[in-house]
Amino acid sequence: MGKYTREDIQRLAKEQDVKYIRLQFTDILGTIKNVEIPVSQLDKALDNKMMFDGSSIEGFVRIEESDMNLYPDLDTWVVFPWTAEKGKVARLICDIYTPEGEPFPGDPRANLKRVLGEMKELGFTDFNLGPEPEFFLFKLDANGEPTLELNDNGGYFDLAPTDLGENCRRDIVLELEEMGFEIEASHHEVAPGQHEIDFKYADAITACDNIQTFKLVVKTIARKHGLHATFMPKPLFGVNGSGMHMNLSLFKDGQNAFFDESGELKLSETAYQFIAGTVKNAEAFTAICNPTVNSYKRLVPGYEAPCYVAWSGQNRSPLIRIPASRGLSTRVEVRSVDPAANPYLAMAVLLAAGLDGIKNEMAPPAPVDRNIYAMDKEEREAEGVRDLPSNLSIALDVLKKNDTIKNALGEHILEHFIEAKEIEWDMFRTQVHPWEREQYMSMY
Repeated sequence: MGKYTREDIQRLAKEQDVKYIRLQFTDILGTIKNVEIPVSQLDKALDNKMMFDGSSIEGFVRIEESDMNLYPDLDTWVVFPWTAEKGKVARLICDIYTPEGEPFPGDPRANLKRVLGEMKELGFTDFNLGPEPEFFLFKLDANGEPTLELNDNGGYFDLAPTDLGENCRRDIVLELEEMGFEIEASHHEVAPGQHEIDFKYADAITACDNIQTFKLVVKTIARKHGLHATFMPKPLFGVNGSGMHMNLSLFKDGQNAFFDESGELKLSETAYQFIAGTVKNAEAFTAICNPTVNSYKRLVPGYEAPCYVAWSGQNRSPLIRIPASRGLSTRVEVRSVDPAANPYLAMAVLLAAGLDGIKNEMAPPAPVDRNIYAMDKEEREAEGVRDLPSNLSIALDVLKKNDTIKNALGEHILEHFIEAKEIEWDMFRTQVHPWEREQYMSMY
């Protein structure tokens, strides 16, 4: 969360009495992985000489090419506050390199840096993200396993005693602030047991690092309260699912490239082109932004999640919304993304989609300012509103046909992501679910 040199890291480790270092990275499916080393091995890590077996990580490499090097990003140094009692543990997020010193094409963080490089070739200097991740809190049983019993029956913006998760949420915020996060809001969400904590936007890489750190903190502190935190998109039938709205903005030399004081809606031509590219590629990036079988249980009408491709400057029912703030805060909000998404991959495909619109000088369709959920199919077709994919299999098929999104992932990530997700879909498709037995066992 700061700008550190090698000497700074060595000094901080000593001053803060750090005993262990977690060298952290993210696999293709978005799971946080780490190699923990004693502080005596810190110099070796700072020399980029720590290695691990890449063949053991989902979607990385085959066993005959397994050696991978971890290159710590020194600016990601942070000490986990909750580890003070048993020997402090610090964290460094790493990029993954091959033994030949080349960025590993299967590293989601390195892949995002590659797409950001393409952005800079177009003259933009920064791509900022403000995420809004939501999560549920469930009680743990006597064995420490998660149950389906919610910890509260609160609703949107409710307070204690209705919101019994308030103390847990407050402790999460305190831990995050101690780690350098700037928390902007913390509140109960619409569904019972559902919560949201918003933190300040940052550049794309830092923001994705923050999302991964946020998930780790939320799960860790929840367990200390006897609760299980889940970022599963739709854990319960009949209530809202959890989203992770992405607020995106392009900058050029410190100026927001989406803002134009004299433009319609005070949006620049660049903003409209970015919106057009996002609309055009929406179905194709859905498999990345909604990457699980369960994701599509959230993308249905009636629960505030977008399931139609459209945009608006005010309406909250379309996929893309333009929040009211202008100036440096002008941004495009993509509302379909859920917290199961790998943030590095989600940002890569969202950026590539928007840049596609800019490079090809696309014009967006007319905004849809009506409640799309109240429109029938004929009305939606008349307005040019398209449906998002209704399940993971359809989303994967659309992804395979879209060169913009495929190029944003690179050949290695694309191949391994599709392979893993087709296995996931096939396991779901061939499983017999409790609903089927409830419906059919007695009837037939």
